[in-house]
Amino acid sequence: MNLYVHFPFCRRKCTYCALHSRAGSSRERRADYVADLARRAEEIDSPLSTVYFGGGSPALCELGPLFAALRPHVAEGCEFTVELHPLDVTRETLESLRHGGVNRISMGVQSLDDATLEHMGRGYTFDEAERAFALVKEHFDNAGIDLIAGYPTEPNCSRLERLADWGLRHCSVYSLILEERSMLSKMVERQAIKLPSDDAVLDRIREVSCFLKSIGLRRYEISNYAAPGFECRHNMAVWRGEDYIGLGEGAHGRIGLTRTVSGVAETVTPETDEKERRLFCLRTIEGLDASGHPEWIKPLDKFADEGLLAKTDEVYRLTERGSEVCDSILAELV
Repeated sequence: MNLYVHFPFCRRKCTYCALHSRAGSSRERRADYVADLARRAEEIDSPLSTVYFGGGSPALCELGPLFAALRPHVAEGCEFTVELHPLDVTRETLESLRHGGVNRISMGVQSLDDATLEHMGRGYTFDEAERAFALVKEHFDNAGIDLIAGYPTEPNCSRLERLADWGLRHCSVYSLILEERSMLSKMVERQAIKLPSDDAVLDRIREVSCFLKSIGLRRYEISNYAAPGFECRHNMAVWRGEDYIGLGEGAHGRIGLTRTVSGVAETVTPETDEKERRLFCLRTIEGLDASGHPEWIKPLDKFADEGLLAKTDEVYRLTERGSEVCDSILAELV
């Protein structure tokens, strides 16, 4: 079994974010939240192969009670990831995470440009993020970062070469999505800022992808790159269609035919379940096995003829061009 735990707390709302979050919550509110998570974690009845703490900023909470509640359920060799904001990174925090069983860190850098970081409301500079990640690497070899491509104020070339010395094991590169309820969306609506073109965003992703390849990180999923053996096992479990528990206010879960969102459950049909789990695989380097779905063959072959997919028997994998339009391919199959 796999576990995702969502922490909605953050220092302030980033301009691009419309996710469920609570900025400026009190220490008491955060402690109550962790206590509730710990009570629910004690009810887990399956060994956990992966655990992922996401946010928000998990390290704004005192995580000790939750670590204690999870410890009996964590299987040997479990991948245990915690997302960190660069401002969360201290020796004390990192040592506490290691003591709690964490063995993988994902740090949200988001941009390498100081002006863009300021516009996003991230609260640190590139140099500060660089120092924070160096400290992370002193405690965790298995560590990576997140970046956002397509933020309006970011220049095309911005300090990528500096990342070559960071010792990255993983990097996620997400295209900016203009969320309807975000501060950035309001800026765009009143024409205070202009989004880059789709082509410009794709050019930026290609630039970053080429650089990451040059430092030994291969693309193993549309938005994710890793050194060999350092792919995120938790995310791969989700994309391979494995079950996962979701705890916390903004968490999603999938167990059998049941889907949960923030604790609210719905049941899907066996047919929907099977298709959903299988289609996710197209996002990964492993590809989509279309056997048993003859209705998929014609559209998949069309995409293969267009150079968007590579085909081996009944397994289809995205090409570099195909990775840019994966959502369109999936939409045609659904």
